[in-house]
Parts: sequence; C-alpha cells; structure tokens
Amino acid sequence: MSVPDQLKYTKTHEWANVEDDLVTMGITDHAQHELTDIVYIDDFPDVGSEVTKGQVIAVVESVKAVSDVYAVVSGTLEAINEDLSTAPESLNSAPYDAWIAKIRCTHPDDIDSLLSAEDYSASIAE
Repeated sequence: MSVPDQLKYTKTHEWANVEDDLVTMGITDHAQHELTDIVYIDDFPDVGSEVTKGQVIAVVESVKAVSDVYAVVSGTLEAINEDLSTAPESLNSAPYDAWIAKIRCTHPDDIDSLLSAEDYSASIAE
C-alpha cells in the first residue's frame, strides 16, 4: 500500500494535504483497496458550510460496501471534487490525486492530531 510521507492521515483512512490553513483530503490507498471497485460518491455538505472534524462529509459506495468519509479537520468546506460524480473510479486508480474535499481549517489543533505516514502505516499493519 502506498502511504506518501508528505501527507497526514486519520485512523478512519482519510489522507490530508496541509497547505497553511487549507486542507485537501481524500481516502487512502488502503481504504480504496478495502472497498474495491468504487461506483458512487455523494452526500456532500454544501460548499461554504461549516464542518466539524469527524463529521461525515461524503458517502462512498463500492461493489463491496458503503463507507462514510469523515472531515479530517473542522472548518469551512471550500470545495468538493465535482469530477468524482462522473468518475468515482478515480478514487481507486489514483487515490492521492482524486481528492474529495478542501476544508479551510479553523482549529489548528486538528492538524496536530493527524497521524504521520509512519504512524498510519503502523496502524494498518496491525
């Protein structure tokens, strides 16, 4: 499984790319591998709405399961990846390029609580 060092992670298998206070997020390679063929993603909050760390911000459906995607930080939902509505399979083929949402973080401590690549790798190896 690919776990890029420059990203942060959650125990619920989301990745986060932190650039100042803007956090781009998606699901990890491990998550997409467990889900298998992703066929649908939906149930996004409205862009501009406030989200809370741990809040469900999307639902991913695969041929195998339905899984919630959780906000990695609290803040304002700045963007959602509209391309996923017509190409959800890109979450399988390129999980670290197929971002799901961008959140303007309003609680910097949320970023500090994310896992390093090393810690995330250890958690999925168990």
